[in-house]
Amino acid sequence: MSDETSPETAESFQPRIVAFFCNWCTYTASDLAGVSRMVYPPNTRVIRIMCSGRLDPQFVLSAFRQGADGVLIGGCHPGDCHYQEGNYKCLRRIELLKSLLDQMGIEPDRLRLEWISASEGDVLRDVTHDMVAKIKELGPLHLEPVPQPDAQPAMAGDEGA
Repeated sequence: MSDETSPETAESFQPRIVAFFCNWCTYTASDLAGVSRMVYPPNTRVIRIMCSGRLDPQFVLSAFRQGADGVLIGGCHPGDCHYQEGNYKCLRRIELLKSLLDQMGIEPDRLRLEWISASEGDVLRDVTHDMVAKIKELGPLHLEPVPQPDAQPAMAGDEGA
């Protein structure tokens, strides 16, 4: 993934965090934190989704596969979802996903779900600080390379197709 010749030391390690934020609450809180000039680590790459309930677990697995050291999911508080029960759906999925990550050898603490409303920019800042600290403590995520299929020679008779 990286062309560095020496491994990162604990002091220089800066975790990469992918954040999936609900459009109606957590993404708006992120905007509020920025407009209010709240300072928080720039380690988080935010992806806006319409509802935390619409988050496909494959997106989380893909984020880890593509180099994320942690994944943060933010949604509306229970009972405040703009799509009625989307956040409850997300909660059920995250519990199953954490179990799957554990079976895959990825620490479940690398995945975090938080309920953050649009007016809680300060909460978003604190959660981001905490998430970065937790991932620094866990260290970089080292996944095994994805196995590549061997190149198969062309079979006789396939040339004219």
